[in-house]
Amino acid sequence: MRVVPIRYSADVEASVRFYRALGLEVGARSRPGAWVELPAAGGTLAIHGDDDGGRCELAFEADEPLADVADRLRRAGFDPGPVMDENHGESLRVRDPDGAWVQVNRFDRELYT
Repeated sequence: MRVVPIRYSADVEASVRFYRALGLEVGARSRPGAWVELPAAGGTLAIHGDDDGGRCELAFEADEPLADVADRLRRAGFDPGPVMDENHGESLRVRDPDGAWVQVNRFDRELYT
């Protein structure tokens, strides 16, 4: 599993310019441009267009079926939401012990690159 923090931004292109200036390079990008991945050595920073920019969400990219992740979470006493079909693949959300949302994705990059 890889760490993929999601940075919500009201101006995706400005955010991409900023993080490129920090040294990241652009990776996969959605066709409409509302999602841009900037791979790094320890994971990927995802920029997601949102009118309410400034938020950041912890996310992970799974390399196994999300139903398996959900089952493991349930066995550990957590209550994940359903596995959702998304335009990028699949995702599920679950609250951590402090109540913060955590998103787990399984990307199908052929859908958006």
